[in-house]
Amino acid sequence: MGRKGKANPFAAKKRQKRENQGKDTRPEGPYEEIVRDNEAFLKYYHMQNICADEQEWQQFLASIRDNLPATFRVTGFKGEAKALLDIIEKDLFTEYIKGVAELRGKSVEEVEKPLCLPWYPNGMAYQLDLTRKDIRRSEPLYRLHNFLINETNAGAISRQEAVSMIPPLVLDVKPTDKVLDMCAAPGSKTAQLIEALHAEPEKYKIPPGFVLANDVDNNRCYMLVHQAKRLNSPCFVVTNHDSAFFPNLLQTESDDSKSILKFDKILCDVPCSGDGTLRKNPDIWGKWNLGQAYNLHGVQYRITRRGAEMLEVGGRLVYSTCSLNPIENEAVLQRIIADSNGALEIVDASHLVPGLKYIAGMTKWKLASKEVDETYSSFEEVPEKYHTIIRPNMFPLPDIEKYGLEKCIRVLPHLQNSGGFFVAVLHKKSQLPFEKNDVKDLVDKPKPEVKLDEEGKPIEEKSVPWGPQRKRRRLHGYKEDPYVFFEENDADWLEIKKFYDLDDSFNSRCLLTRCVTEKKKNIYYCSELIRDLVLLNENNIKIINTGVKSFVRCENRHTQHPFRLAQEGLQTTNAFVGPSRRIVVEKEDLILQLNCTDPTKPPSTTELKEATQQRCKELSVGSCILKYSDERFTLHIVGWRGTSSLRAYVDSSETLHILRLLGADISKFEVNKYEKAREAAAALAAAEEVSEDVAKVAEEVLEEVENDLNEAAITE
Repeated sequence: MGRKGKANPFAAKKRQKRENQGKDTRPEGPYEEIVRDNEAFLKYYHMQNICADEQEWQQFLASIRDNLPATFRVTGFKGEAKALLDIIEKDLFTEYIKGVAELRGKSVEEVEKPLCLPWYPNGMAYQLDLTRKDIRRSEPLYRLHNFLINETNAGAISRQEAVSMIPPLVLDVKPTDKVLDMCAAPGSKTAQLIEALHAEPEKYKIPPGFVLANDVDNNRCYMLVHQAKRLNSPCFVVTNHDSAFFPNLLQTESDDSKSILKFDKILCDVPCSGDGTLRKNPDIWGKWNLGQAYNLHGVQYRITRRGAEMLEVGGRLVYSTCSLNPIENEAVLQRIIADSNGALEIVDASHLVPGLKYIAGMTKWKLASKEVDETYSSFEEVPEKYHTIIRPNMFPLPDIEKYGLEKCIRVLPHLQNSGGFFVAVLHKKSQLPFEKNDVKDLVDKPKPEVKLDEEGKPIEEKSVPWGPQRKRRRLHGYKEDPYVFFEENDADWLEIKKFYDLDDSFNSRCLLTRCVTEKKKNIYYCSELIRDLVLLNENNIKIINTGVKSFVRCENRHTQHPFRLAQEGLQTTNAFVGPSRRIVVEKEDLILQLNCTDPTKPPSTTELKEATQQRCKELSVGSCILKYSDERFTLHIVGWRGTSSLRAYVDSSETLHILRLLGADISKFEVNKYEKAREAAAALAAAEEVSEDVAKVAEEVLEEVENDLNEAAITE
């Protein structure tokens, strides 16, 4: 027992693990199939008339009980996106159709082709007639599974539920926008926002806007960092705070004065009961009850209200849930619009998703008891025992017609074989009556002193091991390392600038490290707006991550310069690096380098084309940029010019991605996990057979020894 009679769940889990050690804890027999039924759920939504008639209701039921098809989208802002899309449509889908035909015992002609989602821009998203489980567990589809995993890791595609792609599209983000994602984790929608920010690379070296992604859960923030890192944006920052109480942030104006930061676009994809995801998460069938919606209504309202306060006048806020419940959707919106006194209005954004099938928002709905055995049309009908759970503003307001709820987007599963979703777009016409812009209080707020240890890392303050302090630390995690930006004439910067012939427009003060130390290891880069945001607000809100890795200490005895370029940051730094550290390579050269999987044996320069060899002779040892171009795309890759070699400095996922783009043979990288499993099983069986033979011989020897001993005993 812990303090005050409380059990320690972590210790209990360890004890259980020790007790189960060596035991077979697997359930006897196969897992029971989840029953996709819930009387209260069916009764509640049938009562709400979410479908036009009984025939459509039956279609809805059949669809929501079926498994969800897999979907993915191509990362649109990358130069090679169109080339990858061609490979997907011509090669991958041919392989896919053969695999599905084999899996289902059909002819190739009978297999349904992948569906290009009509409402996703530029034909960059596809829906497959397969579930995630089909792809993961079917040998004929192992190449498709490998492709999806590798290209996701390389940042070239995102595996995301189709309806989840809608909110970022209707938010309509431009490269100049300041964007806030209030409940961002795990990050698939955040990735879309970053892509939209980088949609005009030919116009902006670095987008003028930024994306701030926030989540209340510390652990989920790191999932968010992992998702967004695939896109390597210097205009991105992750914070950890309760969205309903998100603090006002400071920004620097052109005249160096300070003001409250207002966002041009805000995404409120709020926590919800998630009953629109029943096809993806069938375990919700058994857990669903109305109490979840009643409990979440207040949270959803507070998050949206806070978002509206932080929105710039003329800005756009998107409210979304993966719930079908009007208590979590229309009821929340009518409440915030009523409280705004005309400052907020719902706008029609259907033109941004042409071809999407949906129904309008509801203007009539009823409430019910948790078991849905009683229904209520007004608050007067609600028994007093439910007055703390069911509130008057959850019912349709008397003047509901003026709130424009019919402009909301309700996506039901049967309309286009998808999940369920709700989306509404709000426009801010004027300042809200309850909005506070306390700039003086923020500017005058004293900064806490940060104590550092010998390595330059902040000393973590001790907290009481039990009680509310412990709970808070578990929710919000530990204090992050500091963000240390370069000074004007940093010695390392001067060396880097000279070696890579960096353009004068590259702002060295946007370079940062994560600890106070003389010998920097990793150097990150962020945009000027992000730098300003971090410096002004790092004591006001917990910043989890920002900046993209651009330079890495790599002390090599053959080079006098200690920093190499990082592939992660090349998307940004490439625009500023001069011609002195660049090598143009031909297709064969690049394929040769990427096929080299042993970093200790890079390709010799003598194996390269004559022009490449000549350029290598002109280049001193050290990091460089390899450039490859054809009529379809241009690639820039970090390379390393050795004393007598040249190698590409990219990870395994990006290696495979580039080889696929170049049309090279990637068979040696294709791993058939089923074949591997069979080989492992065969090896194990052979080992067991050998063990049995050894055991038999040992038994015979032991028997002989025992006989000898018995004979000796008799003789004595």
